[in-house]
Amino acid sequence: MYKNVKKTVKKKIERGVAFPTCVSVNNTVCHCSPLRAMRRCWKRATLDLGCHIDGFIAVVAHTHVLQGGPVTGRAADVVAVANTAAEVALRLVRPGRKNKDVTEAIQKVAAAYDCKIVEGVLSHQLKQFVIDGNKVVLSVSNPETRVDDAEFEENEVYAIDIVTSTGDGKPKLLDEKQTTVYKRAVDRNYHLKMKASRFIFSEISQKFPIMPFSARALEEKRARLGLVECVNHDLLQPYPVLHEKAGDLVAHIKFTVLLMPNGSDRITSHGLQELQPTKTIEDPEIKSWLALGIKSKKKDGGKKKKGKKVEKVEESTKAEPMDATSNGAASQE
Repeated sequence: MYKNVKKTVKKKIERGVAFPTCVSVNNTVCHCSPLRAMRRCWKRATLDLGCHIDGFIAVVAHTHVLQGGPVTGRAADVVAVANTAAEVALRLVRPGRKNKDVTEAIQKVAAAYDCKIVEGVLSHQLKQFVIDGNKVVLSVSNPETRVDDAEFEENEVYAIDIVTSTGDGKPKLLDEKQTTVYKRAVDRNYHLKMKASRFIFSEISQKFPIMPFSARALEEKRARLGLVECVNHDLLQPYPVLHEKAGDLVAHIKFTVLLMPNGSDRITSHGLQELQPTKTIEDPEIKSWLALGIKSKKKDGGKKKKGKKVEKVEESTKAEPMDATSNGAASQE
């Protein structure tokens, strides 16, 4: 629906899908974008998608429990911890802070709800036409997964990605055939042998040179044959469909945040269900994080007086921890 505002602009602005729509149900963690309809008993569904205009990307994901009335018990706990961790991350991803501060904080929130942060999930800096920038926030720090220490800076953009589980937080790939989301590896080259592979890679290079895509968008018969050789020779980066153990409860929250001069702008969000979790936040440090403002404003209505410095103060944008007394009413910017 987007159109160029100025008709005098001759340059065609690229726009479209930045991450294909995924619907991951029940104990499926992520990247489920099936080629055709699946018949499954849905109890929880996570919607995950992204779009871009002129290469500037916005992504969003959230989990919805399919039931009427308030969500209770452990199902409420796992959603509440994801939302509370997202609110904490929103307040700690700010200029001058370090990525490791966010990693430690969201793990502390998960422990308060007796849940786990799912391993292997990364929050990336977003740049124009780059969905996985070099600055990264780990969800879980461990010896097997390391990222460079980084400091957040003004005018940066981040996709904050948090997945929580009532299980052990170590999802598994059960079937490689379920993978349907890929991204072209622009730094790789290889002379493909199969005609079907060359055809499909040419189509990918024309339609999806940079952004992730679903195999649904390709010619299906040739895609099945050609994608395998492309993946085997690292021309494509697969996004595997991962699962926690059967019976484990999973929740996923992803949002896009801009680090602006006057504070943080959360530009993608979602509605919250009424939650009645079994746990409450008592930790004073977590409460102090949630009490942090996300915006700054100038005194005296922002009007500068000659010869006087204008002092900045933080707006009151306190988020409530999600517990049985708050009914999951976190602030939504």
